[in-house]
Amino acid sequence: MTTAYIVDAVRTAGGRRGGRLAGVHPVDLLAKSLDAILDRSGIDPHAIDDVVTGCVSQAGEQAGQVGRMGVLASKLPESTPAVSIDRQCGSSQQAIQFAAQAVMSGTQDAVIASGVESMTRVPMGSNMTLHMKEGLGNYMSDGVKDKYPGVQFSQFMGAEMIANKHGFSKEELDAFAFESHQRAIAATEAGAFANEIVPVEIETPEGTEMHTIDEGIRFDATLDGIAGVKLISPDGKITAASASQICDGSSAVLVVSEEALKRHNLTPMARIHNLTVTAGDPVIMLEEPLFATDKALKRAGLKIDDIDLYEVNEAFAPVPMAWLKHTGADPKKLNVHGGAISLGHPLGASGTKLMATLVHGLHRHGKKYGLQTMCEGGGVANVTIIERV
Repeated sequence: MTTAYIVDAVRTAGGRRGGRLAGVHPVDLLAKSLDAILDRSGIDPHAIDDVVTGCVSQAGEQAGQVGRMGVLASKLPESTPAVSIDRQCGSSQQAIQFAAQAVMSGTQDAVIASGVESMTRVPMGSNMTLHMKEGLGNYMSDGVKDKYPGVQFSQFMGAEMIANKHGFSKEELDAFAFESHQRAIAATEAGAFANEIVPVEIETPEGTEMHTIDEGIRFDATLDGIAGVKLISPDGKITAASASQICDGSSAVLVVSEEALKRHNLTPMARIHNLTVTAGDPVIMLEEPLFATDKALKRAGLKIDDIDLYEVNEAFAPVPMAWLKHTGADPKKLNVHGGAISLGHPLGASGTKLMATLVHGLHRHGKKYGLQTMCEGGGVANVTIIERV
C-alpha cells in the first residue's frame, strides 16, 4: 500500500467571536490557508487532485459547498475538485484521513485536507435552529426518538457526565483550564506557532494589520479569575472558562504520495502511521477518544509511552483529563502548546488546525511520534498517528 506523507500544515491564528477575524468571509478565510499550502510547498496548483474541507455549520456564508467556494476564491485552478464534509468537531481531521486514504489507495497523489469555521458569521447550530424556528423540522427523527426516548443529545451534558463519571472536581477542571492558558502563553512568547500560522490581513480602527496571534489566549489569566467564572449549570462543574472558546479560523494540510514527493521535489514533514475512527455512546458522547485511542495504538503496534506528543482536543476540560486517566499518558506530553480552552475551537477547522500544531511541534521538539484525537458529536472519535520524517 502507498504511504501517505504530510508535506506541510498551516492554520490561521484564532479569532474570538466578534473579534479580529469577524470581518473576513469564511470562504476567503479558507482560501488563505489553501493559498499558504501552495505557496509554502511550491507544488504546482494543477497537481492537486482534490480538496477535502471540514465544516460543521454548512449554512449561510458556509453553504453552497464551502470547500468548492474556497477553491474558487484561492489560487487553485477552477479545475480542482473539492468536497465539504461534516463529522462534527472532527470534520477536518476526517478530511486528513480521507485525503490519506485516497493517497494510500493509489487513486490520488496530492490532496489538500482543510477546514473552516467562522463561528461569528455562521453561529454554531444555526444550520439546525433556523430551520426549526421556521417549522421546517428537527434532526431528531421518530426512529431516533424511539431508540433514545426522552434523550437530549448535548455535548455540554456529556461533558458534565464525564466529569462525574471520572470523579473530577470543579477545582481540577479550573486548574486544567489555567494550565492551557499558561502553555499557550509560553508557546506564543517563544514563537512556537510561527511556522504554522498564516497571517491574515484585517481592518481595524487603527488601520490595516496582520492577524498572527491567537486572540483567545488570556495573557492575564489567573487561577482565581478562572475559578470565579459562573457555572453553566447551577448543579454542574463546568464553566465557560473550562470549555473550548468559540473561534473563527481555517487550516489546511497537504497530503501526498511518495511518487508526488519525487515528481514535485517536495520535502515531507511526517508520514501518516495510523488512521482510526470509532463510535460509541451518543449520550455521554465525548468519551469516545479514550476507546478510539486504545484501538489505534493496538492497530499501530504501539504503546501510549511510544508517543511523544499528544493533541487531544480541549472541547471541555473533562475530555482530555479523562483521556489521560484512561490511557495513563504522560500529562507533560499533552497539548504542550495549549489547547482549545485557550486557543479556540473553530469546529470544522480544528482537525487540520491541531495537525498543524502537532506536525510543527514534533519538528520543534525533535520528537518522533504524534497522536491526535477529537471527541465529536454523536459519540464518534478520530485518531491519527503520525511519524516525523
